[in-house]
Amino acid sequence: MKQTDLLRRLLHYVRPYGLLLAGALGFALLQVAMTLSAPVLIGQAVDAMVAAGQVDFMQVGQILFRLVLIFILAAVFQWLMTLCTHACCYRTVRDLRVQCFQQFHALPLATLDGTQQGDFMNTLVNDIDVISDGLLQGFTQLFTGVITIVGTLGFMLSIHPMITLAVVLITPLSLGVASLIASRSSRLFKQQARIKGELSGFAQERIGGQSLVAAYNQQAASEAAFDEINERLNHVGTRVQFISSLTNPCTRFVNNLAYAAVGIIGALTALEGGMSVGQLTSFLSYASQYTKPFNEISGVVTELQASLSSCERVFRLLDLPQEKDQADRGRLQSCRGELKLEHVAFRYHDSKPLIEDFNLTVKPGQKIAIVGPTGCGKTTLINLLMRFYEIRSGSIWLDDWDIRTLSRSELRRNFGMVLQDSWIFCGTIRENIAYGNPDAPLEAVEEAARKAHLDYFIRQLPQGYDTLLDETVSLSQGQKQLLCIARVLVSDPKILILDEATSSIDTRTELLVQSAFDQMMKDRTSFVVAHRLSTIEQADQILVMNQGQIVEQGTHRELLNYNGFYAQLYNSQFAGE
Repeated sequence: MKQTDLLRRLLHYVRPYGLLLAGALGFALLQVAMTLSAPVLIGQAVDAMVAAGQVDFMQVGQILFRLVLIFILAAVFQWLMTLCTHACCYRTVRDLRVQCFQQFHALPLATLDGTQQGDFMNTLVNDIDVISDGLLQGFTQLFTGVITIVGTLGFMLSIHPMITLAVVLITPLSLGVASLIASRSSRLFKQQARIKGELSGFAQERIGGQSLVAAYNQQAASEAAFDEINERLNHVGTRVQFISSLTNPCTRFVNNLAYAAVGIIGALTALEGGMSVGQLTSFLSYASQYTKPFNEISGVVTELQASLSSCERVFRLLDLPQEKDQADRGRLQSCRGELKLEHVAFRYHDSKPLIEDFNLTVKPGQKIAIVGPTGCGKTTLINLLMRFYEIRSGSIWLDDWDIRTLSRSELRRNFGMVLQDSWIFCGTIRENIAYGNPDAPLEAVEEAARKAHLDYFIRQLPQGYDTLLDETVSLSQGQKQLLCIARVLVSDPKILILDEATSSIDTRTELLVQSAFDQMMKDRTSFVVAHRLSTIEQADQILVMNQGQIVEQGTHRELLNYNGFYAQLYNSQFAGE
């Protein structure tokens, strides 16, 4: 994106807080007016002190009183301006951050799977913080800077137009130097933001898998990879800071030339009687104030360069295509749990077919087990049922509804899932269990925990069900999975999906939980993805998948008697027995 387009789009988020921005501009105008009126009074005070014994103390005293009053008003107006700019900027970045977080929920699972989570986190936190800093600096310095430049020009013209012209002629040189340096640093700021995202993603991956890094003795390799990315960030950061930091001293040098020219020309003019000493004092003060905003704005340019680079990353996230969804065409008031897959085809990559012409009919209340080697399409089938991924052709029917005609929220309302990876968030145990049904009473939460054989453990904790699950509470992987099982029990869905739901539970607890599942599965359609075939022997139908197709189908006994692919899988697990 062009920087002008980025800036225009960013200002679109500022627009709702235009009143705050107008207030900041108004207070900036008043503050600068107070500040610029001071040199006039100082010049009058100087002219009131002609020589020794010729000082008008009455006039000087009045001027000092007015100066004190002006400085107090200037401070008050500056405080009010700062209040308005901070409120405007922080509300703007709040809206940006909320929209980014909402975008995460609207992105297809394929997009999330193909992007580093750390990169998303860097955009959500760090990039938006950089935008916040840029907006604060921009509004604060630009408002006062522009008004100061215009105001000082007016006052200088009123004192001596010709000397003012000399100051103005040097201004384009200062702007040209700042523009040249800013154009060079812009590309480096973009590169720096990209490497920051890469570093955040790498760090999050390694921290999350630290136990495996240690288990495989890969600490040195991990540190070396981190150092390589960090060194690239250091190299780019050093270059961008060096180049961008040239802006202020270069513009100061040019502006100091203007100040020196004003001093020399003004002194000669005063000696010839073209202006009084007091007027020269005022003019020098205005010349200094005129050049000062250019120095400040040059620093703002550097901040804005970094902000626009972060803006590009934020807007790239917001522009990612969202999941397309249908509006609710109806509600499944009494879902029976009947599922039909007719000629379903799906592939992750165009060149690699996975599921082709897949057909399946599941009657209400049936327990369907899905088995097969790794990569055969078991979890993919579940993702298609939940519309995490969309089928390429064919159709999937839930009762009498093509699931593509239902909104995803309506479809998923009838499903409950327990996955192999247990997701627990920072909240109380009760909130975690009732996540799928936040209005569930405590009695329902406790009943679900009892069925999941987790109630006894919870009651041993200091706050019981109100215990906050944070870094101070350590749960085993098995306990986390039991909690997820209790979460599904509270939701009470019509269709269950258990994807290796008991993989992290010991054998004794697994038997207890399996009995709870058996009770819950009554009158409910259920899909069980399992590698331990002993857990699915009682399934109504076992689907044996290989390379995206059902190669065998039947009960446990029927498939063993068939002595095919399933029998090979089963015998390979129990060969020792």
